[in-house]
Amino acid sequence: MGRFLAFGEIMLRLSPPNRELLLQTPHLDVWTAGAEANVATALALLGHDVAFATALPQNALGDTAIRSLRGHGVDCRRIIRRAGRMGLYFVTPGAGLRPTDVVYDRTGSAFAETPAETWDWDALLDGVTRLHLSGITPALGPVPAASALAAARAAAERNIPISFDGNYRARLWEAWDSDPRSILAELVSHADILFGNHRDIALLLDRDFGEDSEGRRRAAAEAAFEAFPKLTVMASTARHVVDADRHRLSARIDARDAVAQTEEVALSGIVDRIGAGDAFAAGVLHALLLGEDIERAAHSGLALTCLKHSLPGDVSLFTRADLDAFTADGVDVRR
Repeated sequence: MGRFLAFGEIMLRLSPPNRELLLQTPHLDVWTAGAEANVATALALLGHDVAFATALPQNALGDTAIRSLRGHGVDCRRIIRRAGRMGLYFVTPGAGLRPTDVVYDRTGSAFAETPAETWDWDALLDGVTRLHLSGITPALGPVPAASALAAARAAAERNIPISFDGNYRARLWEAWDSDPRSILAELVSHADILFGNHRDIALLLDRDFGEDSEGRRRAAAEAAFEAFPKLTVMASTARHVVDADRHRLSARIDARDAVAQTEEVALSGIVDRIGAGDAFAAGVLHALLLGEDIERAAHSGLALTCLKHSLPGDVSLFTRADLDAFTADGVDVRR
């Protein structure tokens, strides 16, 4: 399967307990978090050889993040330590008809301030057989955007395949004088696997595909395949929200000559949906790295994202045995 490398920022997530409002009481639960780190951790727990590259402050918060990654089997030797602060974000979980709310506090983090030329891609990509990036890194500002583009170009020059998760974050892009369309389009142009849907393609191609439907999703995928010759797989989920505790979720993978669409699964008693998209990406990548077809990959992604909804925090902590045992209606006690 080879060495999988993810590149991006790892942060601390802070959330009020028991679905309270932020600082309703003077308590916060703390987890390590970050889209690329979530994927790396999930894949390591599924038995893959995974490394993570980032920059962390030389303090106790950075130490905590590294301990968390190492504890789950992620190789941390590509992590840079430097002066600066830890990126933070605050999540107020939704309840009933109140939606989940996110507040970022990550400006000027050690990762965001690391110059693009700091990253030695000859060393970082040595022995790597797949690089994983997301659209969050370039959204952090011009310096991280340059770093993400340098990573993608370096991998492309070495014929290392790239998986890319669109992860469009409007609040981050709007915080600086950004050009998300051109930056994201170049990143996607280097990728063979894209985690995104028709809305992501609409942004990239400045084209309206209409309301969500299977036909619209296929039209968007075909447009993406035409615009980005390296792209071979496009994976996405469709989520229908009843309230904070009840969602319906399905998964879809489009290839150039085939489509895999799962049935919709009803999720109830949701503990935490943050990080579910990263779990989906990890589940899909897990199957594809094992050489499975897109049908199995779609079901693997759906299974892992469903399981993630049962855990607090951002990270899927499930093993290959958990994933293999999962079925949408198999929730009775295992004895």
